[in-house]
Amino acid sequence: MVRRRVINMDISFLLNGESVVLRDVSPTRTALDWLREERGLRGTKEGCNEGDCGACTVMVTDARGSRAVNACILFLPQLHGKALRTVEGIAGPDGTPHPVQQAMVDHHGSQCGFCTPGFVVSMATAHLNGDTGHDDALAGNLCRCTGYAPIVRAAEAATGAPVPKWMSAEKDLLSRISADAGKLAAPETADELARLFEETPEATLVAGATDVGLWVTKQLRELDKVIFLNRCADLQEIEVTEDALRIGAGVTMDRVLTQMKEHYPSYAEMLRRYGSAQVRAAATIGGNIANGSPIGDNPPALIALGATLHLRKGDTRREMPIEDFFLEYGKQDRQPGEFVEAVTIPRKADRLRVYKLSKRFDQDISAACGAFWIVTQNNRVTEARIAFGGMAGTPKRATHVEQALIGKPWIEDTVMAASGEFDKDYQPMSDMRASAGYRLEAARNMLIRYLIADLGVATDVRGVRA
Repeated sequence: MVRRRVINMDISFLLNGESVVLRDVSPTRTALDWLREERGLRGTKEGCNEGDCGACTVMVTDARGSRAVNACILFLPQLHGKALRTVEGIAGPDGTPHPVQQAMVDHHGSQCGFCTPGFVVSMATAHLNGDTGHDDALAGNLCRCTGYAPIVRAAEAATGAPVPKWMSAEKDLLSRISADAGKLAAPETADELARLFEETPEATLVAGATDVGLWVTKQLRELDKVIFLNRCADLQEIEVTEDALRIGAGVTMDRVLTQMKEHYPSYAEMLRRYGSAQVRAAATIGGNIANGSPIGDNPPALIALGATLHLRKGDTRREMPIEDFFLEYGKQDRQPGEFVEAVTIPRKADRLRVYKLSKRFDQDISAACGAFWIVTQNNRVTEARIAFGGMAGTPKRATHVEQALIGKPWIEDTVMAASGEFDKDYQPMSDMRASAGYRLEAARNMLIRYLIADLGVATDVRGVRA
């Protein structure tokens, strides 16, 4: 077997406030492995090695702020031009504990200790950003000892304490980083990306690495040519007009969540359960669409909203309704050298409801995720767009159910009759998350739930958060 030549890269970043320059770095060397093996910073733990447990949480800072991310699926070249802080850098240079560290001691938040460094980094990041939504901020940190109560008490106790000066100055330290990008394959504009990807269409595009990272850590794949997208500034833009929102492919899901709180709150509430704070800070909307996962929670909402996908290859651009992008399992309508550039979402009166069904409320893969857009006039259905993830080999519309609703009275009899059409739209599989029968029954119940909610009955026992 001929071994492919891996193209290595040169990078520079800050590590706990000190400049680091690395030459000839493997594009898929993870920050976790490098920290533990090369720098001896073993406070950052390896747990699941797939971005679920949070034991490897580190803080990354750049021009747009600080966020907690999973080091196990963070490739070193993604750190170029940024600042990285591990649990060893959370305390002050003289050893003074950070307020969240002191609170963990005072409230007995550390038990076996394995998960504690990740919790501390997540808490310190939230503390720096003034985020007091502790349940959401810590949803991506799992405690094997199940002692969440003292940890949350510690997070609450640290709220309001002044941010230590060594943490508040992090963004100011970025000027120390060398501007030399060396051999880094990280275009800074979409035009540069288009030229580079057209020349090397066999390259793997990496945005947040929340999916590609698992190719390396779980499938042990070698990626010889990699193009990093996190420096493409124009792919990270959000344009809001009177009629639409155009979201660049490089916009992270935490920013999508913030945007949707204003426009489509039910969509935002689903995104609050999308991965974890660490995952949402890294994952991008374009990467989520491009990987075409049949169990992805994002595409059903975009399909129900009637979103348009924008693709680019070189100087050639094309667009399509997003549901047309997903052809079959593992196959999307994307040519070699072509990439997702943006997605446009119409702005209109909010009729969207998104229901995510999973065994665990936070940070879990859906058994089924349904998105419903139903418009009525004079109590008669005039428009219906319904899409599901987890029910077929691709995210897919329920066209038979839609047709059974349109033109009919918006009443229980209509909904019950239309719900029987789900069998024609989907033939779901049975797996460890749910049986086929359960998924179909859940889909029917989601449609009934939409009607009940539309009649003004509260159906969300947890409540939609602002």
